[in-house]
Amino acid sequence: MTAPKALVAGNWKMNGLTASKKEIEKLQSMISENGANCDVLICPPATIIGLLSGKGVEIGAQDCHMNISGAHTGDISALMLEDLGCHYVIVGHSERRSDHGESNDMVKSKAMAAQQQGLAAIICVGESDAERGNGETLDVVTAQIKGSIPGDAIVKNTVIAYEPVWAIGTGKTPTADDVAEVHMVIRNLLMDRFGDEGEM
Repeated sequence: MTAPKALVAGNWKMNGLTASKKEIEKLQSMISENGANCDVLICPPATIIGLLSGKGVEIGAQDCHMNISGAHTGDISALMLEDLGCHYVIVGHSERRSDHGESNDMVKSKAMAAQQQGLAAIICVGESDAERGNGETLDVVTAQIKGSIPGDAIVKNTVIAYEPVWAIGTGKTPTADDVAEVHMVIRNLLMDRFGDEGEM
């Protein structure tokens, strides 16, 4: 079985205006001319997703609501994102988990909504500084993965993104050994869940 290309994703967070379209078009042009040995994904703010095409670069979203429609002021549904041409959506980012109190169950519901619309859910996991200090990294990441992946998820519509929360904007950098240990646990969890396909 051939391993899929690596996925390199850029989350623009709450940055980028309509003028950013030129930056993405330049990146798309570079990739079209030179090729890339990985899949490239940009997740800009929802306000400019509709201005972008996925030529050479995939376009994704930073979040979606767990419902397809309804009275959810300010939210955006996976159906709307699919309609805009997105193929991926980030769910469970640490900033959403902390700023909006999103639980593993909520992340799972969002991932399920995304996958039901044909989007791949990028499920984010990672431990806080306190959790790391208490030696809880592997337990936290395990609970997040087990609690956030929908029951009917498949490898093709599920991406796990590990980002140690304690390293975001702190100047602290995880060592290769730190990441390798967590990566091994994630891989084992995915193989338990998806069989040999989970190794990719």
